[in-house]
Amino acid sequence: MTLTREDRERINDSRLKIQSIANTLNAMNPDKIPEYRDIQNCLENAEDSLNHALRKSSAEPKLPSE
Repeated sequence: MTLTREDRERINDSRLKIQSIANTLNAMNPDKIPEYRDIQNCLENAEDSLNHALRKSSAEPKLPSE
């Protein structure tokens, strides 16, 4: 199923929020945050998944209404 422009915008907004969280986390001392590496991995996986969804959507043919 093709994502609408609005869907892609929402996904991109979420991706940018994840990047912001990752940047904040990277600026902190890992010793102060329990399971720091697990959190980093989770954020990386979430961003990768959202990037994949955006790439897949942009590779699909657009409908005339989009």
